[in-house]
Amino acid sequence: MSPLLTKSNFIIITGGPGMGKTALVQHLSELGYRHVPETGRSIIQQQVQDDGDALPWKDRAAYAQLMFNKSLEDYFKLITASDPIFFDRGIPDVIGYLELCGLPVPYAMIETARSNRYHRDVFITPPWQEIYENDTERKQDFEEAVRTWEMMTEVYTRFNYNLVEIPKLPVSDRVCFMLDHLHTVL
Repeated sequence: MSPLLTKSNFIIITGGPGMGKTALVQHLSELGYRHVPETGRSIIQQQVQDDGDALPWKDRAAYAQLMFNKSLEDYFKLITASDPIFFDRGIPDVIGYLELCGLPVPYAMIETARSNRYHRDVFITPPWQEIYENDTERKQDFEEAVRTWEMMTEVYTRFNYNLVEIPKLPVSDRVCFMLDHLHTVL
């Protein structure tokens, strides 16, 4: 097993698609916090532009591998940072995605997720029908978004993270909730 590396200033926001994660990360960015955008969306855009197959509706395993590679690259690119950095999803999300799709999870991914840790408290956005929307990159319906949330809950719990559910409030209030929580645990 690999040595354990914990970056307690790396803070994950996870959950199902369309539940407000990106809006939270954008608001945190406006407040001056550094962030790492969701890898999946940029991979989809690049694959569509390149006429590639590593897409959730073509080759899910290849898509997951690209997400994993980018998530790991983002993690290590910021390894020397000491300020809080918010991640729109983390390495364990890729494992959740593969499991949700019924695809095998490579052992190397599991070991990487075990040995390259984020802050122990992971923020999770609950299913919220009223704000859910899909688009050209996010094609899941609400039921699949709920299944994704369930899978992320299961995976992050399995990797011994403490899930903190973000309440269904306006974006600015949700961000205040997160920052208040972090001030009590950092």
